[in-house]
Order: sequence, then structure tokens, then C-alpha cells
Amino acid sequence: MRNRAIILLGICLQSVLCMCQTVTPPPQPKLVVGIVVDQMAYEFLYRYADKYGSTGFQRLMQEGYNCADAHYNYIPTYTGPGHASIYTGSIPAINGIVSNDWYDRNTKSYMYVTSDSTVHVVGPPSITNNMQSPANMLTTTITDMLKLSDQQRSKVIGIALKDRGAILPAGHSADAAYWYDGYANAWVSSSYYMDTLPQWVQDVNATVPAEKYLNRNWDLFLPPTAYTNATADSVDWETKYIGEASTKFPHYLLFQGISEIIKSTPFGNSLTEEFAEAVIRQEGMGKHSATDFLCVSFSSTDYVGHAYGPHSVEIEDTYIRLDRDLGKFLHYLDEQVGKGNYVLFLTADHGVAPVPQYMQSLQIPSGSVTAEGMLQTIKAIADRNLGADAWIEAYTNQQIYLNDSTVQAHHFTKQEVFHAMQSDLQKINGVAFVLDMQHVQDATLPSLMRETVINGIYPKRCGDIQLLFDPYWIEAYRPTGTTH
Repeated sequence: MRNRAIILLGICLQSVLCMCQTVTPPPQPKLVVGIVVDQMAYEFLYRYADKYGSTGFQRLMQEGYNCADAHYNYIPTYTGPGHASIYTGSIPAINGIVSNDWYDRNTKSYMYVTSDSTVHVVGPPSITNNMQSPANMLTTTITDMLKLSDQQRSKVIGIALKDRGAILPAGHSADAAYWYDGYANAWVSSSYYMDTLPQWVQDVNATVPAEKYLNRNWDLFLPPTAYTNATADSVDWETKYIGEASTKFPHYLLFQGISEIIKSTPFGNSLTEEFAEAVIRQEGMGKHSATDFLCVSFSSTDYVGHAYGPHSVEIEDTYIRLDRDLGKFLHYLDEQVGKGNYVLFLTADHGVAPVPQYMQSLQIPSGSVTAEGMLQTIKAIADRNLGADAWIEAYTNQQIYLNDSTVQAHHFTKQEVFHAMQSDLQKINGVAFVLDMQHVQDATLPSLMRETVINGIYPKRCGDIQLLFDPYWIEAYRPTGTTH
């Protein structure tokens, strides 16, 4: 038997050697395009399907592959962690992107996901406080690995209205990341990538790109009777633009006075699509000897979703318009790069929760709390159970950061503080579970939830106690709209 095994192994090795002599590397695409639609729920592919044309979402569904059972396996699902997860293939516990911002115990301040004090913004001189880079992301991205695979011959660029939506996907080794500063009405970048904006970007900015979209009202793309998958046009739980008496169409954009408002309209997606075309054309994406990678995030869907909720006429109109933008972009790729010469994927960085007031109108249990209200309640619980003192250092992302100095001064362990507070924290309306983040593996909760919590913990950036809410409960930062 031993000799027979050796003979078989020899045959196998010989076959491998023969194959290696004849096999050639498979052809590579000239360009990879990664599209992230911020806050897009999977159901939107079908909910608005009868309103879509044949060149956008429908084309992707019919000509591509549809991964219908994809899920995020960590909390919290925000824009920063979502983009990092998509492009690193890892989880916050590994890539370090635990939220859009977190509390930094060393500096005693909040850290924004792409904040970097060692760099400066590159753009109009009027912008001075937009210091961004991918430095807080601890792992490589697929775009980084592409750069590593071909000795940096590939060109990698990220674009989005949001800085984090452009920077994180592009990775550490990118040639550029551009995002839109609405107050300056300009596409900007960071000294992390360049000293000055390329002339072609300066030329785009000189055209005042958002102006043509803001010199109009946001009215419905289709006749009002076509919007059959939404609530009434104007309801109490929607967010009004400044100066609006109601949220009824049309929305008047002219009097807003600043270009930042374009992010909260579907025209922000159109602005992004136009800039994506300019990047491909001006940077010769897909024209190099190696595979290039363009990362595009459509951010307006998130701004609109937060303000109006996922069942609104506004969000339906936004996706109908985005479908046309996608069709235009795909057509441009066909012409500029060539159909069959590029690979494109589309996904979302997170989903969206229904507006609590809408759910309540349907008699479905739901509710909301505010971060400030929660913090005051948590501080009161700590004082009541442990004695009045500065027990709580910070509260964010439904996580409680205990004050190390106070805990040590009272000769407690953090676990003892947790047990002293747990019962009363559990009684807060809307709170389902209270977890000791150092001992989540011992918590009494479903195994899938336990794994989801653990995958979101990078200890240097996370708190000590995690609160999990009941279904359809959210932590809102304004009285209307919704969140992730």
C-alpha cells in the first residue's frame, strides 16, 4: 500500500507539472468598478422594479449575478464600517472601523472614522478643517492588494459625496480619493494623496457643478399616481427643509443658499455619476497595462433615507432617479472602456430601519430614544447604584465608556460596576439586552447575536457596556426620520 501511494503521488505530480507548462494566466479586466449605494435595502431591487428602466438595476439583475442571501455579521452597521467591511473583507474587530466615530480614551475626545490631524484638505483655500485619510483603518483592502499585486501599476481612485465613502474603499495605497464639500461647492481631496488638485478637477470645480441642479425644484420624476409603493406625500414623521411648511412635493431648493443641500436630494447622485465619468475620462481608467479600480459610492440615498424614511415618496423617487443614473453610467462604461472589459459590482454599506412613528401608526411596537437622554439616564443609574461620582466618561454607539479613574478610586472592577448597573439598565424602555463587553461570550442571548456583537468589538475603540435595543427601536438624533 505504501508503494502504491508513492506511485499515485508521482502520477499526480507529473500531471501538475504538465499542466503548469501549458496553462496561461486568465485575462484580467481593464477596470473594476465597485459601487456602494449608501443605505440601500435589498428589497428596493424589487419594491420599485416596475418603475425602473431596462438599463440600470434591471440590467445588472439580468446580465449579472445576484447574491440574494448576503448579511453583515457585526454591529453597528454604519457607513464607515460598511465600506471598510466591503473592501477589506473583514470585520470591525479586525479592521478597527467600529463606527462612523468613537470615543478615544487617550485623547478624551471623539474620533471621526477618517480623521487625521497629520494631513490637510486639498481644495479651495476657504476649507481648513477637513483633514481626512484612511489611517484609522488597520487592514488592507482589495484595492491595496491590487496595488501590491502589480507593483503599483494599477490606478485606484475613490469618489463619493461623503469623505468616508471615498477614502475607505480606495484604501491606503490609492492614487486619489475625492469627496464633495457642499459649503465650498467643490470636489476636494487630502494631502495624504496629493499636494494640489489635478487641473481637470480644478476645471470641474470652476463650473460650480451643483449649481445647475440647485437652480430647480425637486419635483417628482414620474406622475404622482405612479408612486404606489410609498406613504402619503407629506406625513408628520418626515424632516422638512429649512423654510418649508410641509414635506409635500415639490421641494424648493433655490432659497437654501448653500450647495450642501444637494446631498439630501437625488441630484447628489447625479453629481456623483457625472464626476465618475470625468474620473474615467481624465485619468484614463481602464486604459493602462494593469487593471484599474474605481470605487464609487452614491451617498444621497442615505441622506434622503434618514430624513424621510424607507417608505416615503422621496426615497421612491430617489431610487427611480438613481436607476437612470446607473443606466447612464453603465452606458458610458460600455463606450469608454468597452463592454466585456470591465467588472462591476453593486452593494450597500448598511440597511435602514422603518420610521418609528410610521410603525406605531400601524400598531407595530417601536420607539426611539436620544443619545443625550440615554446618557443622562445612564449617569443617574450609576449614581443611584454606586454613589454619586463621575462614573460615565462617554456614551456613543449604544456603548457606555466607564471612567477608569473613578472605578479604580472606588476599588471596583469594571465587571462589578456592570453588575451593579445591569438590572436598572435593563429596565430602560426599548433596551433588550445589557452586555459586559469583556465577557460577551458569557451573555445570555442568541448565539447569532452574540457573534454579531463580538465581531464588532475592537477593544481600543469600544466601550465597556453594550446596550442592544428591542426590534424597531432606534437611537435618533432628531425627532423625525430614521437611522440605520
